[in-house]
Amino acid sequence: MNHILFADMISDTARDFGVDWPHLIAQIISFLIVSGALVVLAYKPILTVLDERKKRIAESLANAEKIKQELARTEAARQEVLNQANLQANKLIEEARAAAARVQEQETQKAVAAAEQIIARAREAAAQDHARMLAELRREVGRLVVETTAKVTGKILTVEDQRRLAEEANRQLAA
Repeated sequence: MNHILFADMISDTARDFGVDWPHLIAQIISFLIVSGALVVLAYKPILTVLDERKKRIAESLANAEKIKQELARTEAARQEVLNQANLQANKLIEEARAAAARVQEQETQKAVAAAEQIIARAREAAAQDHARMLAELRREVGRLVVETTAKVTGKILTVEDQRRLAEEANRQLAA
């Protein structure tokens, strides 16, 4: 009997507030259908796109770290070349001085001149190697920046975009 009174009370309250049960049930079903469609058609694809973007950003960060490591390795190689050139130059100077001490003043001056010329050539060769290595590094960094940017943005870069990005990377490397 309590159940009947309670049901009557709910029915009376719903009628007082103007609840139309067939329309309410139809609206609830419509809401559930729209909610389900939004989850399947919008929410899940958006999450998939966000996950893909997260992966591309992680790849880009990894590429940036590789570029940084490659730059450090190239700088170390350049420094090694300069050190070797300086060692060779110093060795040649010492040899020239030893030879100059054994010969007369005229031969001494010829040996010193030859040593200085060799040093100049060695430094010139080191400078050329350094310039060549920097040019290669700039090209590589520019290429990697263009590649990374294309992957991160997900679009095909125009020739102008590629040139602009490479120039910007070269300016930052020069700074």
